[in-house]
Amino acid sequence: MAFFKFSNISSLTGLAALILIAGWFFLGPEGEIKKTAVEMGPIAKSMVNATGSPSSIMPSGYPLQPRQQGLFAGWSGSGDRVAPGLVSFPQFGGQRRQRADYDPTYRNGVPNWKISKGFQYDEFRFVRVKYQSYGRTRWGQKWAIDAPDSDLNFSFRLQQLTSLKVNPDPIYLELTDDRIFDYPFMYMIEPGDIALSQEEANAMRHYLNNGGFIMVDDFWGQWEWQDFEDAMKMVFPNKSYVELELDHPVFHCVYDLKKKPQCPAIGNFERTGETSDRPWDPTAREVHYRGYYDDKDRLCMIACFNTDLGDGWEREGESEFYFKRFSEKEAYPMGINIVVYAMTH
Repeated sequence: MAFFKFSNISSLTGLAALILIAGWFFLGPEGEIKKTAVEMGPIAKSMVNATGSPSSIMPSGYPLQPRQQGLFAGWSGSGDRVAPGLVSFPQFGGQRRQRADYDPTYRNGVPNWKISKGFQYDEFRFVRVKYQSYGRTRWGQKWAIDAPDSDLNFSFRLQQLTSLKVNPDPIYLELTDDRIFDYPFMYMIEPGDIALSQEEANAMRHYLNNGGFIMVDDFWGQWEWQDFEDAMKMVFPNKSYVELELDHPVFHCVYDLKKKPQCPAIGNFERTGETSDRPWDPTAREVHYRGYYDDKDRLCMIACFNTDLGDGWEREGESEFYFKRFSEKEAYPMGINIVVYAMTH
């Protein structure tokens, strides 16, 4: 396990022990989910049917509730788990919501739970990178795309589906903020036209070389990759990415994935029926997972290229088909695998 040099994590040994029993199912060849020897939590045990295998990541028979209610029916509020068959969806119907400023009171119906007393600095917290370079869309700044709903949903699913203890409140931090060294995992999105300042690049290099891990997501096509790679040359001038093949442990550490997950944005999928957001671009059709290694040859960054896992988290409540096809089988399994790998290597 990597030795994290973060100031406020007081019990990494205990945290690692929790993570090592994280997750409880492996996906089979056709998406069938199979029980493993990994310790199962209460909800997992309740989901196993008479044949010894569960039917879904989610409890079977969940109702597709009116999304404007924004409720997870059956959530106990204690942070323990939900009851099978009572889960509805957190999203508002058909509208993309984004709040670029962190607001701890905003949850959009995603359940809340209490942090264990005395472990405020030991629970996993989802941190989104707030970079400063230009990049806007009709939904706002690129660094904030899918936020906060994707971050809230993913934090909830990580708490629900694994034995990892998770802080319910994700936060946004700039690379130059010293608080990033309190958190061993960060998420960065839409870096297709990112232009890091030298100060940001230096801070990222220091973070990555001292045990940090960054997951990069949602950029498509060769020109966007080239912009990102140019930025990474400022971070690691003498390094290049390594293509992560399907036999890499990150694809198998919790969910045993049989292919590299590709998740399209829900709107693009509804328009084209394709798993690529840009099916007309031959450089955007094939999904890639590319890694960068630190000075100690530790995988410290995964770039999820030609896929949009964050949309699978954010938009899980807008379509039962999209949820079952992409959120459940692509976005959440890969996201959970990356977090668990990052926290145990």
